[in-house]
Amino acid sequence: MGNASSMLTQYDIEEVQEHCNYLFTQQEIVSLYERFCQLDRSAKGFISEDEFPSIPEFSLNPLSKRLLRMVDGLNFKDSVAFLSTFSAKASLRQKIELIFKVYDIDGKGKVTFKDLLEGLRDLTGSFMSDEQREQVVTKVLEEAGYTKDYSFSVKDFIQIIDHPGLKMEVEVPID
Repeated sequence: MGNASSMLTQYDIEEVQEHCNYLFTQQEIVSLYERFCQLDRSAKGFISEDEFPSIPEFSLNPLSKRLLRMVDGLNFKDSVAFLSTFSAKASLRQKIELIFKVYDIDGKGKVTFKDLLEGLRDLTGSFMSDEQREQVVTKVLEEAGYTKDYSFSVKDFIQIIDHPGLKMEVEVPID
């Protein structure tokens, strides 16, 4: 599974569907596989760092470098599991956990003030100065009851962001 010359069997489809917690239908998995094979130009069974910029949604994303760190070298099955977070069926908690991983630059399970600043820098580019970004992040943290010295765990992130009425409508088009 994962190179352009192979076809998905019904078993493969069901295995991938289970791996992504049934957030994609079987037809969506077939569509994702076709797209995966197009991107896997050298038929290695995974998409490498240099192949990702050919995905328009990826290349336009200001956080693409951070996302690349998370997806470089994933095989088809793991790519679908990653993309399942962007499914309309994914829970808010799953989406928050992904956002946490995007900001957890060193992968140590903590997000620091510096990580938040770097994320805001990626999002705003030259539209904000470093001083303005620091003021924004400091203010947001203060309003949430935290200081610049606090390191957030994924549990903290979920507590802050997961509240009734919050919707994260970030989805990946399948077709």
